[in-house]
Amino acid sequence: MKQFFTLFLFISATYFSVAQNFTRQDTLRGSITPEREWWDLNYYDLNIKVDPETETIEGYNTIRYKVLEESDVLQVDLQEPLKIESVVQDGEELDYTSEGAAHFVKLKKKQVSGAYNHIIVKYSGEPKKAVRAPWDGGFSWDRDKKGNPFAATSCQGLGASVWWPNKDHMYDEVDSMRISVAVPETLMNVSNGRLRRVDERKGEKIYTWFVSNPINNYCVNVNIGDYVHFGEKYEGEKGELDVDYYVLRHNLKKAKEQFKQTSMMLEAFEHWFGPYPFYEDSFKLVEVPYLGMEHQSSVTYGNNYQNGYLGRDLSKSGWGLKFDFIIIHEGGHEWFANNITYKDIADMWIHESFTAYSENLYLDYHFGKKASAEYVIGTRANIQNDRPIIGYYNVNKSGSGDMYYKGANMLHTLRQLIEDDELWRQTLRGLNAEFYHQTVTTEQIENYISKKTKKDLSAFFNQYLRTTMIPTLEYSLSGNTLKYRYVDIVEDFDMPVRVFIGEKEHWLFPNSEWKTETLSEGDLVFDNNFYIETKKI
Repeated sequence: MKQFFTLFLFISATYFSVAQNFTRQDTLRGSITPEREWWDLNYYDLNIKVDPETETIEGYNTIRYKVLEESDVLQVDLQEPLKIESVVQDGEELDYTSEGAAHFVKLKKKQVSGAYNHIIVKYSGEPKKAVRAPWDGGFSWDRDKKGNPFAATSCQGLGASVWWPNKDHMYDEVDSMRISVAVPETLMNVSNGRLRRVDERKGEKIYTWFVSNPINNYCVNVNIGDYVHFGEKYEGEKGELDVDYYVLRHNLKKAKEQFKQTSMMLEAFEHWFGPYPFYEDSFKLVEVPYLGMEHQSSVTYGNNYQNGYLGRDLSKSGWGLKFDFIIIHEGGHEWFANNITYKDIADMWIHESFTAYSENLYLDYHFGKKASAEYVIGTRANIQNDRPIIGYYNVNKSGSGDMYYKGANMLHTLRQLIEDDELWRQTLRGLNAEFYHQTVTTEQIENYISKKTKKDLSAFFNQYLRTTMIPTLEYSLSGNTLKYRYVDIVEDFDMPVRVFIGEKEHWLFPNSEWKTETLSEGDLVFDNNFYIETKKI
């Protein structure tokens, strides 16, 4: 199928579910407010003390920024029950007003365009406890088998301001940061980037980590436990990559076996997506008391050292037990989430659709194309089609959880349409090069793929991302005469579909109008690599 197919963008409010009621706090959290847009993040210096016994934190964050235009009010975010104790600039304490988690700091110093300034926000308190981490995040407080404190953070969606003060919107990533965490002397803290130093003071150790690449707020993490460390060197596309593992002492033997999949993950994803994006900061897997999360260069792991998703195959194809879901899925996020990051969580599919699809590509690389197809097709049973994949903009609201399996099957379908696996690979690699260390929108991703593949995919993305409808191909077959059309589609949706007649490949070009054609002899079989439904009438 080399025919160019034309699809035009048509967005209608009828494709979206009824709007929810959003609050002022949703807007303050999810929009680029005037008090945010005038300054650009440059550097964080986060210094905290964590007390696992009292489940409290205290410390400060230095926020350095570049002035883009003159203003005198700056928004910093910190969620209750944590409290700001003071905000200081150039030695002077500043006044601020609070509206929920948003705090509006009144600056005394003239903010000159192009200048770099900083504020120091001191805070303390008992942070929100995670209820069902990582989905309902905060601090997870636990104990290991020997009774030692075991704690970690997770906060995607909820926001990093649940445990530290920052500019809590995804559009603006800090260029680099230092993370210093004081913990009881019998414990270790592992955070993002590279360990710079360990200092001791009475009863405590202070672990200082440095992140040299841009990082989004929710990826910043602390992980505290009775850890032991081991590591390896991975020879990748950009040379030698340091790979480090931090696990609970009693799990060391299991980790040394299970974590062998890390190099397999890196090999597969460097092939499909391009070089690992954070060589300067290394790659780490860190054991935590919850399932896991894609914290940049500090990927967290809690899958109990077993293959599958907590031992289950999400596809029921058998292939989901060939790999450790957390190592592969969360590792894949280093490319799609941490390298390429959504500007607004409404576009969270950019993270999750591509990374759910990465599980399929991991299987493709190590077990073959048939295995990968069976896996991704098997995950369709998990699709709900309850609401669109794209969420609501400017109110910190993501779309349907279908961004995982429906999104993965959308991308798998797109691979079939392109009919050129090398072009598809170069498209995926090209995305990671074009948007290297950037925050992006859905429009940017759609436009890039359309341009790279030389296909106008507007209606294709509109169908799968913005509606809950599954394209349905109605057909009738009388002798060798096939009559067919699409229903449940957006305007101008005319995606070709591959079928087999006998063992011979054949392409159909349906749209909303009935078409008729005469087929050669043989049984008609629709290719299930396409995420559509068929209905014989």
